[in-house]
Amino acid sequence: MERTVSESPSGARGCAGCAATAARARSAATDPRSHARPGHPLRVAIIGGGPGGLYAAALLKRLDPAREITVWERNAPDDTFGFGVVLSDETLGGMEHADPEVYEALQRHFTRWDDIDIVHRDTRHTSSGHGFAALGRRRLLEILHTRCRDLGVDLRFRAGAPEDLAGTHDLVIAADGIHSTTRERHADVFRPRVTQHRCRYIWLAADFPFDSFRFEIAETEHGVMQLHGYPYAPDASTVIIEMRDEVWRAAGFDELDEAESVERCAKIFAEALRGRPLKSNNSAWTTFRTVVNDRWSHGNVVLLGDAAHTAHFSIGSGTKLAVEDALALAACLEERDTVPETLAAYEAERRPVVASTQRAARASLEWFENIALYLDQPPRQFAFNLLTRSRRVTHDNLRLRDARFTQTVEREFGCPPGTPPMFTPFRLRGLTLRNRVVVSPMDMYSAADGVPGDFHLVHLGARALGGAGLVMTEMVCVSEEGRITPGCAGLYTGRQAEAWKRITNFVHERAPGTAIGVQLGHSGRKGSTKVMWEGMDEPLEEGNWPLVAPSALPYKVFSQTPRELSRAQLTDLREQFAAAAVRAARAGFDLLELHCAHGYLLSGFLSPLTNRRTDAYGGSLEKRLRFPLEVFDAVRNVWPGERPMTVRISATDWAEGGTRAEDAVEIARAFAAHGADAIDVSTGQVVADEQPEFGRSYQTPFADRIRHTAGIPVIAVGAISSWDDVNSLILAGRTDLCALARPHLYDPHWTLHAAAEQGYTGPGATWPAPYRAGSRRPRTGRTDAPKPRLSLGSGDARGG
Repeated sequence: MERTVSESPSGARGCAGCAATAARARSAATDPRSHARPGHPLRVAIIGGGPGGLYAAALLKRLDPAREITVWERNAPDDTFGFGVVLSDETLGGMEHADPEVYEALQRHFTRWDDIDIVHRDTRHTSSGHGFAALGRRRLLEILHTRCRDLGVDLRFRAGAPEDLAGTHDLVIAADGIHSTTRERHADVFRPRVTQHRCRYIWLAADFPFDSFRFEIAETEHGVMQLHGYPYAPDASTVIIEMRDEVWRAAGFDELDEAESVERCAKIFAEALRGRPLKSNNSAWTTFRTVVNDRWSHGNVVLLGDAAHTAHFSIGSGTKLAVEDALALAACLEERDTVPETLAAYEAERRPVVASTQRAARASLEWFENIALYLDQPPRQFAFNLLTRSRRVTHDNLRLRDARFTQTVEREFGCPPGTPPMFTPFRLRGLTLRNRVVVSPMDMYSAADGVPGDFHLVHLGARALGGAGLVMTEMVCVSEEGRITPGCAGLYTGRQAEAWKRITNFVHERAPGTAIGVQLGHSGRKGSTKVMWEGMDEPLEEGNWPLVAPSALPYKVFSQTPRELSRAQLTDLREQFAAAAVRAARAGFDLLELHCAHGYLLSGFLSPLTNRRTDAYGGSLEKRLRFPLEVFDAVRNVWPGERPMTVRISATDWAEGGTRAEDAVEIARAFAAHGADAIDVSTGQVVADEQPEFGRSYQTPFADRIRHTAGIPVIAVGAISSWDDVNSLILAGRTDLCALARPHLYDPHWTLHAAAEQGYTGPGATWPAPYRAGSRRPRTGRTDAPKPRLSLGSGDARGG
């Protein structure tokens, strides 16, 4: 699967902390002071004899031989489930530092390979340079059993752990897996959340080694099925068969026993398996469950591995995360004086790492759940999409691993030689954007009576000079009452239109090639508030104006309650939007975006949480869409036909009972049917009690889904911060344009600097004539320093 690379000046990502953590533990082991503890030697109980529990036992005993360490395991020593385990080079580096004997034993049994094969519609595409290492799970357990016994760990098999261990031991490590009885016994403290996902899968094995990591897609009469396979011994490979639950049922697997399921899978993937049978080991179809805990410790009891957290097998992090947990826990125990301090330090260190891994795993899991969306992509783009699905492997990262494969994908996408995907042009109606970068709309709250001034000229002008293909204004309000704050800009007077024309003229004259778009909107129930830096969403202390909304619901408990719009007011609002659009056209804007997101007026109609109307404009999604579509039609009718219109939506409310991803697809389809040229896909900010799932590029999957389901171009936005992310998303076909906000606040010339950092000087990245002397990236520091080396660790490889 994917791998990460070590942290380096090049900005590559990975698990570089593993070796450092292990080095801390090793240093403690050689420091006689670290073993000096007041009172009796530490008594440690470990519940669960899987890799994480056993490795923790071995490390803790090695660090202090006086410790009494006992492992309770319900199964026999030779019982094991599953087949191969993949560990990353980063994790192995940590193990080498912490316990060279275990590392050497593992090295003798590893099967290694570099390639990933993706077989789709009878065509195999190979990407090289990925550097995997795997061994059998049973062999791994044997190595850890031997090491524990040699060190004097008390291993108790076929033994359930006593319930009073916390009272008889100084430290209890619960490594008892995804079905942890320890976690459930103290669920009120750990507060676990278990999410069950949509695919069924089964762990099997083949009696021959694949020569690569293999993904194979089978399009059957019942739906899409996929095989994940990799070698783990000279004569064996792990094989996982996966499909959505509805496909599993349609294919009749719910009515087959284990042997029949295994035989059926072997027939479906007979070519990949070379006609060989599959074998099972108490294998059963299951659905993956993501485990998250609010806390990992309770008194002297701590969760480790799958008991604390799970990450989908498609990025192979089960055994990897458990081993890294053990490394961190051992290091923290040597560095702290008490068990409570140790457990607090362990959780503080590991939780961010695990959260990042779980976000990547969730992205990978959902990609495979929705794999049917991508089947019609060009074959190599499909392969690139698969390889970069978790967002940990990126365009730049993959180019370093396998330049030939990446260049082929670029060529088929339409990139001229040496042109990064972000610098390819994109056409919307009669407007051709010179590159795929958009300066996202950002409220500046700096207008006077709705009139944009010198600040807006400098702000938007600077970003236009900075090289983006499209620069968007903030939300420009269609009426005085439609402002969010007194500092919001408008287009409801001729004076405002003239001020905007000054800005568009500057962009067209001084930044040729950059388009400028206007976003029209109305604040609805979120209006009449202070500017952001004085108190976001807080009502004005004086000078408030009355608010209107689809329904009389305040945004927050302290917010002003709006009046529900009457039919006559709806007509007035349509006319206000249309009049503003006429002024926008005369002001010279190249593109118009209708703001139907973030809980503002039109967004308020779309969400069932904010639209409680019982007339023709409320109720079903079709009815909730009615007024936003009427406004869109009114604007489209007066907006010049050759100029494009886009619509920004909130694809989810991040709240129970609100807009869902499925609804967003239907909303996008409706606007597309009325003539929208693209959908700008944001999320949330509709209700105050939302619970967004923040993370890198976290809103992109919603844009991706709309693009492939509704068949309309999309603009992705939300925590896209690097040019590598932009290239990756564009080349994978997950979006057509990328809108960035904060990066452009930090660096108005973000796009041109991205070109310089990639060594690109071609079309789509033209520097303004007065700035050309600065178009080459200045040299800093030593010029003879060696280039950062790429680690071949499989940090996202499959684990047990």
